[in-house]
Amino acid sequence: MQLPVEAVLNALWILFVAYWVWSARRVKGASRTEPAWSRLLKYWLPLVVAALLLEPGRLYEGSVLGARFLPAAGWVAPPGVVMTLAGLLFACWARHVLGSNWSAVVQLKQNHELIERGPYRHVRHPIYTGLLLAFLGTAVALGEWRGLLALAIVAVSFWRKLRLEERWLGEQFGVAYADYMRRVKALIPGVL
Repeated sequence: MQLPVEAVLNALWILFVAYWVWSARRVKGASRTEPAWSRLLKYWLPLVVAALLLEPGRLYEGSVLGARFLPAAGWVAPPGVVMTLAGLLFACWARHVLGSNWSAVVQLKQNHELIERGPYRHVRHPIYTGLLLAFLGTAVALGEWRGLLALAIVAVSFWRKLRLEERWLGEQFGVAYADYMRRVKALIPGVL
């Protein structure tokens, strides 16, 4: 019996989005927010494009984006599904630990706290780390070039968002954040 890869991936991503929406109900009010036009162009539009690239239909069949970069062998998809699940769980853990300081956009909260526990001990932006792992896992599970393109688009978008967040957090927390940046890598423990 073959794993229904696309159905499993869809279920994982749908559950993730449901958790994300549910957990956003109790957050602190904002004290500083990036302009809406900037968020739309730099983050939301790239995420929509990436999601469209990963859609489960046959839209890309016969095109370069639908071509495989991994063989269509049965052993290829399961590790990708596991990576997707691991990435989504890591992002959810980070979201839970961040608590009421979380925001979907670059934002400073009222009484914003610098969180250094849980996954934030290992990377400064564990939500991005988890989501990048999930996108990589989805790309591997699909085995098509469109998955790698989606991953690249999301990575560039997250990197831009991360840079602005770090600037604002540095302004907010000063020396404490500079020390945190020296001790903890942004996305990959000990590497990046």
